[in-house]
Amino acid sequence: MTTRSESKTLSGTRLPAIFAAHGAPILLDDAGWMGELAAWAKAMPKPKSILMVSAHWEERPTTLGATRPVPLVYDFSGFPERYYQTRYAAPGAPELAARVRELLRQGNIAVTEDQARGLDHGAYVPLVAMYPAADVPVLQISMPGLDAKALFELGRALAPLRNEGVLVFGSGFLTHNMRYSFRPGIPDWAREFDKWAEDALTRFDVDALIDFQTRAPAARMALPTWEHYAPVLVAAGAASADKPRTTFPITGWWMDGAFTRRSVQFG
Repeated sequence: MTTRSESKTLSGTRLPAIFAAHGAPILLDDAGWMGELAAWAKAMPKPKSILMVSAHWEERPTTLGATRPVPLVYDFSGFPERYYQTRYAAPGAPELAARVRELLRQGNIAVTEDQARGLDHGAYVPLVAMYPAADVPVLQISMPGLDAKALFELGRALAPLRNEGVLVFGSGFLTHNMRYSFRPGIPDWAREFDKWAEDALTRFDVDALIDFQTRAPAARMALPTWEHYAPVLVAAGAASADKPRTTFPITGWWMDGAFTRRSVQFG
């Protein structure tokens, strides 16, 4: 039986490009947040496949991960043993990998592959919530460094995928300062940066999003290192062919307020 969302995808509906705040592995025990992610997925057309860009994989040149099921990457330490038992056996996506290689070469973007590289926690944690049946093929690609304009251009090169049933999915955090994790209260700098991001994303101000380190208030506090912000630039690039309507399916704060849960849907 074909569901309404599946028929939309098969008929050629353009998928959005998205950015999800992904949390740590302990998100898997947060029933409220998991429920919000699940509801978000149900509100979108079901994708034919997913192209994942996580804050936790930076490698030059842009690298395609495994196109067959391989073990997950448990890229964290000091957590209870149960988090290392999480499984997410999504189908591989060799056809998507071939298409991504084609698009990147057309955009003069260097590309290679690592067939042993599985999904890291920035990829599989939100997917466990959003597509728990693990029935959608997933391909993860690396970020080729932290050049904001290059990340946006990477997304632009991938934009045609949205018309081909592919969900371009960035995963990170718009604020990420581990020194403030589990401290009580929402710091002023976190509120300021989150408000700036909401405005810049809503207006789809590409120049501001790329130049966030000089334009955004409290950027150095919100993002002492900015790999967690970087995937939103890829998602924005994938949506840039048409100035998209930007919405925020999930908002709020995590770890007593240092981390904004703001997640973004373009289109």
